[in-house]
Amino acid sequence: MNSIVTEIELVEDIIGSHKEHMGDQFLPYKNHVYRVLNFCFMFHEPSPEEADKLAIAAAFHDLGMWPGDQIDYLDPSIELARTYLLRTKRDEWVEEVSLMIEFHHRFRSCPKEFPQLVEVMRRGDWVDATKGFRRFGLKRTEIRRVQDTIENLGFHDNLVRITKKEFWKRPFNPLPMMKW
Repeated sequence: MNSIVTEIELVEDIIGSHKEHMGDQFLPYKNHVYRVLNFCFMFHEPSPEEADKLAIAAAFHDLGMWPGDQIDYLDPSIELARTYLLRTKRDEWVEEVSLMIEFHHRFRSCPKEFPQLVEVMRRGDWVDATKGFRRFGLKRTEIRRVQDTIENLGFHDNLVRITKKEFWKRPFNPLPMMKW
């Protein structure tokens, strides 16, 4: 197995520019992004361009949650990524990266007509979001190695806290970011 990636300049730049909005969730989210990316890299050995697309999508995928701990964060996350991609002259990546963010919480596999990285991102996030319960064929030892190297720092506890808060606001749709 490849070494675990704990620093990517692109991720550091993107997340670092949003640090002030994230408060005490900056490091937990940053670590979540790196765990997701490592799982993505286990599912698919990316080309340099694909690695950049995955890094950008991973950095932005939940970023619309802040400020304010909003649970309906997919559209804000996509808009943040879109703005970044246009500003950095990566216009041709907007559609694919947007799909990667929009469908990262999809329960079922993505349709075959979607770009491959959309499914890679979905699986990578599910592995981390479920703390390895959903593995998609990854070995428990591989997952544990990533988890032991990149600390959780309360990321999942924060998700539970936000979900509980949201449940009281919208009891019939407490997880609007989830997709079938």
